[in-house]
This record gives sequence, structure tokens and C-alpha cells, in this order.
Amino acid sequence: MKAPLATCAALAAVLALGAGCGGDKSNGGDATKTVERTRVQVVQGLGRNGFDPAAIYKKLSPGVVTITSLFGGGGGVLGGAAGQGSGFVIDGNGRIATNAHVITNGSGDKITKAKEVYVQFSGGDQVPAKIIGYDPNADVGLIKVDPKGLDLVPLQLGRASAVDVGDPVAAIGSPFGEENSLSVGVVSAKDRTIEALTDFSISDAIQTDAAINRGNSGGPLLDERGHVIGINSQIRSSGGGSVGVGFAVSIDTIRNSIEQIRKDGRARYAYIGITSQPLYPQLAAKVGLPVRDGALISDVVNGGPADKAGIKGGGKEIRFQASLVKIGGDVITKVNGKPITRTDDFSEQITRYHPGDHVTLEVYRGGAKRTAEVTLSERPNSVSSK
Repeated sequence: MKAPLATCAALAAVLALGAGCGGDKSNGGDATKTVERTRVQVVQGLGRNGFDPAAIYKKLSPGVVTITSLFGGGGGVLGGAAGQGSGFVIDGNGRIATNAHVITNGSGDKITKAKEVYVQFSGGDQVPAKIIGYDPNADVGLIKVDPKGLDLVPLQLGRASAVDVGDPVAAIGSPFGEENSLSVGVVSAKDRTIEALTDFSISDAIQTDAAINRGNSGGPLLDERGHVIGINSQIRSSGGGSVGVGFAVSIDTIRNSIEQIRKDGRARYAYIGITSQPLYPQLAAKVGLPVRDGALISDVVNGGPADKAGIKGGGKEIRFQASLVKIGGDVITKVNGKPITRTDDFSEQITRYHPGDHVTLEVYRGGAKRTAEVTLSERPNSVSSK
């Protein structure tokens, strides 16, 4: 959801970013040191009288920023490609969360990070930022500005368990470069699956009908208390604009990603090396399986952890109802004794583990049940199945 800089104001902002840095002043030979202090505002008390978008915007919009990324590789004043998105302050040290795709270009093994990143605050400050790291599997990025002299309003991170369908939400960001714009709506659905910047998907995403457009990427989705419950990331649209189907990366995914990036500059995920689809009773009856829930294995990655453990993928492809299904593969029904269901599917269970962990799978091949011991590896950015 990157968008090129489209206004003279945006261009002027980029060109003016080096101004107003402060330092030592000289007056008739006497030097007076200017001390720049960080002012951190802690916001409390939202949501006590119901959903109040105006109060949320007034108190929290200063914590939402506009991010401009420069990628180089071309001529012109900006020196090549440029992208624009949103972000939000998460602490008093100047750390800012955003989408990975706001500060990177490309996907899979061809992801490159921006050469320069600049942050514009609603109060008028415009400063350079350093990329701490990014997580292409969750589309989460973390940058940092020098907090000296800035008024920072960190946003509080919420919990996905507190989110219900129908809850009111507010989105703040810079759609089409229009800084600090507010839109409101509700949580339309939970547990959606959206695309990552790799060959994998992001599960547990939040769907909302709050207007999300280009430039909103990286901005916060807020609940009635003003807590961040997601990072606005994608839209589904036939014309490129908002039609009331937007998606945010869930706060639980964000929290896990940020914690890893802060520690190591990157996030690592467990990998088993299969492609599967959820089993349901009618499909199980169609292919003659003795179980009603589980992960029906379509493909197995050659040389991956599942392949080494003897897990078998499907062969013949059939059409059942409105879908094409590969049949003949194994069905995984439990991970370390925990059943796989349609609300707690196989991929979500695997993401709870770490590279190097050992898991025991309950596997059905036809009517025969067995167990398989698998050592998980680290998820790559791209894969190919055998």
C-alpha cells in the first residue's frame, strides 16, 4: 500500500527535514548551550463514557505520524522511488511501529529496505529515522527517531482477546498523504488471513469497515479505550479505494514481532514445510477419512522438516463443492496433543513454537493413526513444494 509522494507540500516537507535541529548558540563570542528535552505525554481515561472518536483523535492523534521512505535508484530531486505511509509512537525513547511494506520494497527474497526514512509529527516536527528492523512475515516494521526536543505521545498496546465483532474502532493515518485523518467503523470480522511479504500468510488479522486507503498503512486501529488493536495494512478493492473491507494486523502478532525486532533486529518463525487446507465433516466424508477436523496435507516441501519426518502430501486433485482439493495426503489432527480445529488451525499452532523446537504430530494416513516427531526449522522467505 505504498503510494508515491503526490503533493508539493510533501516534497517540501522532505526537503526541509534537516532544519531546526538545535545545538550550541553563539552570541558575541559567548556560547550558550541549548538543552533539548523530550516531553512524553501519558494518555489515560479514554473509553469510560462509551466510544468517543473526537476524544480519541484529540488525545491520540499527536502519537500518530506520517512516514516518508526513500529508496534511491533513480534521478530527480528525491533521488529515486519514494513511498509514504503512517506509524505510531510506542514509547518515550522514540520508537515507532509501522508496516514493513512502508519502509521496504519488494517481497520474498527480493526485499530491500529504504535508504532514508523521515517522520513528520502532527505538531510540525520533521525528523530522520533509523530502521531498527522489519518482519516481512507479519508486515511489521520498527523505526526510531532521536527523541530530544520532541513531544511524544506513546500509544498503548491492547490485547486481541478483548476484541469482538461489532466493537467500534477508529483508524488514524495519512491516506493519500492527508496527515492525521480519522475514520471510524466497527470490527467486521476476526481471524482473517491476509498476504505477507513472503510466501506465507498472516493469520488472525482484523477486518474493519473503517475507511482504509493508501497511506493509512502502518497507522493504528484503536478500540474505544484508545488502545491499539491492530496496524492498518491492506484493503480489498476492485478500484483501488476503500469499499469498507480493510484489514489490520492483529495486536498479538504485532507485539510478538516488535519484541523480537527490538531484541535481534528481526523476527524468526517456526517452519514445518507443508501446504494444507482445513478438513471439515463433508470433505472428510467425501474422501473417506475417519476424522472430521484437522489439516489435510496438499504439498510437502522437499527436504523440509515434514518431509524428513515422513509426512506425505496429496496427489490426485478433485473438485468438491466450489473448491479444488488434493486428496491422498496425510491428515494432521493434533500438535503436541492439542487438537486442530477450524478456529485454531494448524498454521496458527505452529507459529506458537520456535525454530529448533520438537513437536509430536498425530497423523492419519487413510484409516491408520500414527505419530510423527518433527524438528521445526526457521521459516524462509520463499519456498517450493515437491
